[in-house]
Amino acid sequence: MSDFLYRHIGPNREEQMEMLASVGATSLEDLLAKVVPPNIVGSKPLALPAGLSEVEALAELRDIANKNQVFKNFIGQGYVGTVTPGVIQRNILENPAWYTAYTPYQPEISQGRLEAILNYQTMICDLTGMDISNASLLDEGTAAAEAMTLAQRQAKSQSKVFIVAGDCHPQTIECVKTRAEPLGIEVKVGVALELMEATDYFAVLAQYPSTTGQIHDLGPWAAAAHAKGALFICAADPLALVLLKAPGEWGADIVIGTSQRFGVPMGYGGPHAAYMATRDAYKRNMPGRLAGVSVDAHGKPAYRLTLQTREQHIRREKATSNICTAQVLLAVMASMYVVYHGPQGLKLIAERVHGLALRFAAGLTAMNIAVATSHFFDTLTFHHAAHAKIIATANIAGMNLRHYAERGLVGATFDETHTNLEIDALLREIAVAVGFTPGQVSPMAETAASNAIPTALRRQTPILSHAVFNTHHSETEMLRYLRRLADKDLALDRTMIPLGSCTMKLNATTEMVPVTWPEFGNMHPFAPAEQAKGYAELTKNLEDMLRKVTGFDAVTLQPNSGAQGEYAGLLAIRGYHASRGEEHRNICLIPSSAHGTNPASAQMCGMEVVVTKCDDQGNVDVADLKAAAEKHSKNLAALMITYPSTHGVFEEAIKEICEIVHSHGGQVYMDGANLNAQVGVTYPAEIGADVSHMNLHKTFCIPHGGGGPGVGPIGVKSQLAPFLPGRGKVGPVSAAPQGSASILPIPYAYIRMMGGDGLREATAVAILSANYIAQKLVPHFPVLYTGHGGFVAHECIIDVRPIKERCGISNMDVAKRLMDYGFHAPTVSFPVAGTLMIEPTESEPKVEIDRFIDAMIAIREEIRAVEMGVYPKDDNPLVNAPHTVEALLVEDWNHAYTREQAAYPLASLRGNKYWPPVGRVDDVYGDRNIMCTCPPLESYA
Repeated sequence: MSDFLYRHIGPNREEQMEMLASVGATSLEDLLAKVVPPNIVGSKPLALPAGLSEVEALAELRDIANKNQVFKNFIGQGYVGTVTPGVIQRNILENPAWYTAYTPYQPEISQGRLEAILNYQTMICDLTGMDISNASLLDEGTAAAEAMTLAQRQAKSQSKVFIVAGDCHPQTIECVKTRAEPLGIEVKVGVALELMEATDYFAVLAQYPSTTGQIHDLGPWAAAAHAKGALFICAADPLALVLLKAPGEWGADIVIGTSQRFGVPMGYGGPHAAYMATRDAYKRNMPGRLAGVSVDAHGKPAYRLTLQTREQHIRREKATSNICTAQVLLAVMASMYVVYHGPQGLKLIAERVHGLALRFAAGLTAMNIAVATSHFFDTLTFHHAAHAKIIATANIAGMNLRHYAERGLVGATFDETHTNLEIDALLREIAVAVGFTPGQVSPMAETAASNAIPTALRRQTPILSHAVFNTHHSETEMLRYLRRLADKDLALDRTMIPLGSCTMKLNATTEMVPVTWPEFGNMHPFAPAEQAKGYAELTKNLEDMLRKVTGFDAVTLQPNSGAQGEYAGLLAIRGYHASRGEEHRNICLIPSSAHGTNPASAQMCGMEVVVTKCDDQGNVDVADLKAAAEKHSKNLAALMITYPSTHGVFEEAIKEICEIVHSHGGQVYMDGANLNAQVGVTYPAEIGADVSHMNLHKTFCIPHGGGGPGVGPIGVKSQLAPFLPGRGKVGPVSAAPQGSASILPIPYAYIRMMGGDGLREATAVAILSANYIAQKLVPHFPVLYTGHGGFVAHECIIDVRPIKERCGISNMDVAKRLMDYGFHAPTVSFPVAGTLMIEPTESEPKVEIDRFIDAMIAIREEIRAVEMGVYPKDDNPLVNAPHTVEALLVEDWNHAYTREQAAYPLASLRGNKYWPPVGRVDDVYGDRNIMCTCPPLESYA
């Protein structure tokens, strides 16, 4: 068996035996027999080979990577080469302080990444000229789709028509069409101005510059849209906006795009941070997350996620989007690329890229080839009878041009990785292809136009004037800035993050190493298939592994988040019913315990949500579900259910529940959030699921990155396989065909190193760790739900509501006090308000689990002191938590407890103390005084 198994799993054999004895089991297999209902145990062992060593796994991935051929790319289409500054690659992308952090729901211990996100939002607002930006979206194509639905909600026009300019990126057009169809939105694609004159519409989408490189003056288009009560959406290249007039200045209402070219490798399509910026009036309807500025308990500026009530997990079936993640790690990289280069550096890069395009245009002109793009930034196109030969000749020389074959066009996009010598080499290949013979083509600078940007559209307004973009330009300054921010945060490199339903486990270094290999990182998502044979092998093998893990017949890796996986799975169900002439099936049953993304995803698919009850034990109320299935039998489309349940138990009636739904013609969607309790023990397909998503950022070790990237592939049974996204019958759910392909080596390495037996053991230890915590805490806090024999699955919910009723201490007070003990809080108030949901995962060592238990017991004693009147209800270590250094250094310490009790409630903290950088953040102040860009420096005075 692989050594890696013992690196990944925290408790060693001796510690496992101690833990087993505490929960009343004799072995891991005995524990599984006690916890897992016998009727769902898998019919066969997991058919995966034995685990590889770390060296062997890296060698296998190296062989796969070497089958990719990284050509010099001029394809463009929204993806370009970029130079990731080494200080950013090493200190963010490859730094576990950044990539193992969780979504900043607990702002006091997330100030570093929140500041980085605020930098990102400020950068986007500056470049677009808009009022407010979100913390990022998944990719440009789906950001355009989100903008479409936002525009429909905000526009005065009641039309159901959405106009898309035909020269938008084709993958964006396809994503918009996918999203529009279930919502009854009619998408009209073509010459935008002609369509705008001919029909009513609620919004228009245009690209700036267009997919062919043309810079249109879109101001008159926006004015025409406004005259009809419609909104204007602009998809804009952020580097072009350094030189171009900002969309906010000529009338755009919503601006979307991707920040990929700001230091984030192409990675065969992702992950990349898309952006959305809008007018201030739309902020409460904006999808995704917003970082904002508030104050802490001491009046000091502090960052937090603002307007959180917009998020799907609160709004559920009333949600306007199912986005529950951002691309935070990639947004941080993009923001720091701009911080590092600053406005002058960014302008130099933009001017150099534009200069390369001008050089190429001059070379074409010298060959008597007419450039079809009159005004351009980095992309131009040209017609030629030998267009196919030009593409082939360049290809033989190791260069990829873009081929608009049906229009006889060739396109070339230039980026910061290109050189003058490469432009000249490309021109020579074109000369060969078209038979141009007069000597060597070497365009001189004086033959090129000085600028191909129309005078009226050249940027006049300054950009990036905030101090943060004008300070950290030396590597020394940048290195220290990144370290300073990381030191403010709590991530997995410091402590356990026991978040129920989020599965924060080890992201092993060996799994991460291949992500930055150029053979994976520098692949263009639309490069010819023969150049991407390594990626083809990687994805085929990973899909096969995931099929075996789940028991499904087919898998797609395209969805680039868990919520996108839900959406893709429901689209497959919808397509299946339609193919059988049952388009009327639109009822989706969802238990009240479900993740908030479930009803939001169903709503986006045009389904009507019917919520079914749960019983006092947290299980689905089978009688209520059966009654709902019978009532809606003719129109039943699907059931969405999480297994084990969100309440942390293996429901024994799960097979009966699936059979009820099937008997009424519905399909079963199993939310894969808790797959970590199933792998190697049971199979969703055998339980009765027809489709399930798999959170690769949970069960399969892709790191959360401060709130993204995520990957949510789906597995389906054979009847749904024809309806997987992008396979003809259903459109794509992400811009790139393989979604966030560059991080797929992580789960690949994890599965190969664990092997089938290792994955089963990981599941067993995850279940053991959760039951060990439940057993140790139950004398101090009630454990809300248990399954057969009093056991929980891989997570447990502790109930703080009785404590609050007695003395006013809430679950949030416990969460904040845990920061003083050096811990990130468990999941707060989900799925039950007033509770904490704890999931330790299999990779946490017993010493860390015991440290957490000790902290929780100590906090319970502090609560008891409040209950007994030793500490006042309004002045105790919990309601004043977290405690900063500055708060402890005040001369007039007049609290009912000592400074020592505040800072060092356990002796073990003296040798390893994390200091929260701010006191408790004021949520109400932040929502009333919304500031979502970097505050001026005087605000810190």
